[in-house]
Amino acid sequence: MSLPDRPLRLGTRGSPLALAQAHLVRDALVARHAGLEIEIVTVVATGDRIQDRPLADVGGKALWTKELDAWLASGEIDFAVHSMKDVETIRPAEFVIAAMPERADVRDRLIGADSLDALPPGAVVGTSAPRRTAQLLRARPDLKIILFRGNVQTRLKKLENGEAQATLLAAAGLARLGMDDVGVSIGVETLLPAPSQGAIGVETLHAPGALRTLLATIDHLPTHQCVAAERALLAELNAGCRSPVAALAVMDGGMIRLRAEILSEDGKLSESGEAVFAPHDGDGPARLAQSLLAAAPPALRNLFG
Repeated sequence: MSLPDRPLRLGTRGSPLALAQAHLVRDALVARHAGLEIEIVTVVATGDRIQDRPLADVGGKALWTKELDAWLASGEIDFAVHSMKDVETIRPAEFVIAAMPERADVRDRLIGADSLDALPPGAVVGTSAPRRTAQLLRARPDLKIILFRGNVQTRLKKLENGEAQATLLAAAGLARLGMDDVGVSIGVETLLPAPSQGAIGVETLHAPGALRTLLATIDHLPTHQCVAAERALLAELNAGCRSPVAALAVMDGGMIRLRAEILSEDGKLSESGEAVFAPHDGDGPARLAQSLLAAAPPALRNLFG
């Protein structure tokens, strides 16, 4: 299979952050392949249209991917860009994540206060993420958590309008929007990030060919291996959109060091652990997931599996 005799079509959601990520991918490819032409094609994802309910109530993470999936399958686009933390753990076999550029900052940023401790008693914090909700309530059981959906700009506007006193956003997304100065970063020791946070995935049809070879030139192998480990942990936990899970894998001396924690929705129960394994050890994430479940109290274990 050869490349088409036309500009390649890159599919993306139309939010400012999604477009910024699409441009990063396009620019990286063009920098490596002189004369390559790429057209960015936008779609309005169902997840962008539904703003008043948690994702788990209306279809889960597929709401971010199904329109782009349909376009890939029909040939309307050649490849698509996703925020990896928004991609379902189990994907249709016809698609493949062909590349992941180097991962950005994995931390959360707190907007509205200088630290979690600086939030006033009973402060209202807006977030739609079960993981952030559980971690916030574990650290500060007095906080009131309300639903904050929408893109970065929408959530910041809600904060500005006084709907909440603080919110959490991914540092990577803010940086890609040129908003590095918004909020303060919270260390991973305090808030372990969501699996795949900070990573971008470039997806295309699974069949080998010239396009897959082309996309592989912007793949950052350590990022791909670490994100794959985090996603394998999710799969073993059978974690869904309602499951508060945090995980972060890093390369450490040629090995993958994977930290993870599972929590109850109210943050009252949690179990954490760490495993070190070789990048080719596909069972490493599963062993950690199983050890977390084995050590967890029954009320927490029953939320998974």
